[in-house]
Amino acid sequence: MIQIARIDNPGGGAMKVLVISSSPREDGNSHLLAESACAGAEAAGHEVEHVFLDEYVERMLDNCRRCRLSNGLCSLDDRYATLLLDKMLPADGIIYAMPLYFYGMPARLKSVFDRLFCYTANSAPQQDQVVDGITRKAVGVLISCEESYVGATAGVVSQFQELTRYLEQDLAGVVVGNGNSRGEIACDPADPLTRARDLGARLFDIRVTDYRLTTVRSNKVWDPVSYG
Repeated sequence: MIQIARIDNPGGGAMKVLVISSSPREDGNSHLLAESACAGAEAAGHEVEHVFLDEYVERMLDNCRRCRLSNGLCSLDDRYATLLLDKMLPADGIIYAMPLYFYGMPARLKSVFDRLFCYTANSAPQQDQVVDGITRKAVGVLISCEESYVGATAGVVSQFQELTRYLEQDLAGVVVGNGNSRGEIACDPADPLTRARDLGARLFDIRVTDYRLTTVRSNKVWDPVSYG
């Protein structure tokens, strides 16, 4: 199997990009990464919306056998359904911005994925809508982290690799920036803000491949006609 550009954007036109900040701090380091990605996507001509997760998700996944309503709908009383149905599903690409919490993603962001079960289970009336809408998206991940040790973010990066694989999405890129104090990420010599901007701009153009031993493929990575 080979994955290349499954996102349908043949004309290179405007796409819908949703940027989700999982930290409630509007002046934090992951927020700066998110703003840079928004700027890049907007400069590329895409339609961009930036939301803060704490305005939508307050509840964790519960026991669906107990709390699911008689009509099959989820009873958890926050705005998760609005985020999922009105924001995430219509988007062509999603960029998740997050601070690293104890070597993993913030619990509120993990709840976004956990609670997909409430909408994709066979007993969920929106199953077909959500399964069809959540797949075939380009995904980017932005991580602010105090530690420069590569292993610090390895676990959460691996988790996103598996999440996107399971959801049939394309993980276009991960940007990690180092900083602790407010705004300090701008001092990182690796320039994560510029890399986040580039990820936003190229979200639908980045080549995403997933080769197997039996994959039929050319011995060239780039098409000389397109990149000559």
